[in-house]
Amino acid sequence: MDHFALGGVLVADSARGAVVAAHKKLCDKWGISYPLHSTDIRGRRYDFKWLRDQQKYVAFFQDLDEFLCEVPVIGLAAVVDRPGYNKRYQQKYATSQWMICKTAFSILVERAAKYADKQGSNLKIRFEQCGLAEDRAIMEYFKDLKNSGMPFDEGTSAKYGSLKAEDFRRILKGAPKRRTKSSQITQLADLYLYPMAKGGYDKDFKPYKMLLEKGKLMDSLLLSEEIPSSGIKYSCFDGKIGNMKI
Repeated sequence: MDHFALGGVLVADSARGAVVAAHKKLCDKWGISYPLHSTDIRGRRYDFKWLRDQQKYVAFFQDLDEFLCEVPVIGLAAVVDRPGYNKRYQQKYATSQWMICKTAFSILVERAAKYADKQGSNLKIRFEQCGLAEDRAIMEYFKDLKNSGMPFDEGTSAKYGSLKAEDFRRILKGAPKRRTKSSQITQLADLYLYPMAKGGYDKDFKPYKMLLEKGKLMDSLLLSEEIPSSGIKYSCFDGKIGNMKI
């Protein structure tokens, strides 16, 4: 896959304890004292090289799947196909293309905010720290949403029912806060993101289908007509998702 994705999980404050307890149960059973890092688990490398034992691999993934399907969270993501993005915007914007990260962040936060507002709740943003420049960018994107609203042409984006700056100021609570990989919820977000991204390229990808069918993804909770404006966003997937042009 040649993509860029931002995403993770929505967790109610009242459910945080249950998430942490479920994470501890899984890690204690398998003697894991290090982060559940999605890439390392899938690659069976570094701390997870013990998964090269096929019996352990099968047994662990049974427990991991159970964990992912039972924790009280909702997966949400914004996934951008890089070739499609470049094809669509390179000529239009030349050297001033929209930053792909800002595009994904704005869409992701807006859709999370829509869901929180529908539940009568506020939304707090927690994100995995990456680097000083990247973390500062996230803070700036957040401020821009509250000051100016979505950074897209209102005419072309009207069909998505975009939130306004005043909506973001009402729904978003506090400033985004950094979290390290030691955070149990950060690890859970990482484990959810890959299946959601992969689902843009392969709707039959087993982990994606599992989470969708178990009601763990935002798309599972929406009517089909609501998904384009409120569900997982797959941007610039021209001709890649079945016969659909997204």
